[in-house]
Amino acid sequence: MNTLEALETRRSCRAYTSEPVAPELIDQIIRAGTYAPTGMGRQSPIIVAITNKEVRDRLSRINARVMDSEDDPFYGAPAVLVVLARKDVGTHVYDGSLVMGNMLNAAHELGLGSCWIHRAKEEFETPEGRAILEGLGIDADAYEGIGNCIVGHASEPAPEAAPRKTDYAYHID
Repeated sequence: MNTLEALETRRSCRAYTSEPVAPELIDQIIRAGTYAPTGMGRQSPIIVAITNKEVRDRLSRINARVMDSEDDPFYGAPAVLVVLARKDVGTHVYDGSLVMGNMLNAAHELGLGSCWIHRAKEEFETPEGRAILEGLGIDADAYEGIGNCIVGHASEPAPEAAPRKTDYAYHID
């Protein structure tokens, strides 16, 4: 699969098997994230890979509470790759978003399902979320949650792409 084909065929996955993702695949996805462009090459984002079911489930509950729900916002995906970025870097949200995009596309390239789950900012502003970061030696005050890249083996085929809108791009020749 070439890059353009991967970009055109990747879809958000919202149904996963319970099969764990091989650690080497997680590492490849993370590596793709580390090669995302960042403002002035500052590399403000960090990635926290969560494959421990207990911690994954705890983060899921925090995320669900943020949106006032009891459902699993991670759709059963066994791995969550959390992207955070340094708040003191002006481009941190953009930098983290590019990391998320690279990881979503890499997961697809590797035959895995993935989806961007929001509310990472709110998750890591809670005492529980802050404790997860601080347990890893990460200064919770210095970082803002950008997104949760959930990853796993899709339990159903990806849907077809919606037609692209006609006014997506404008040209000035």
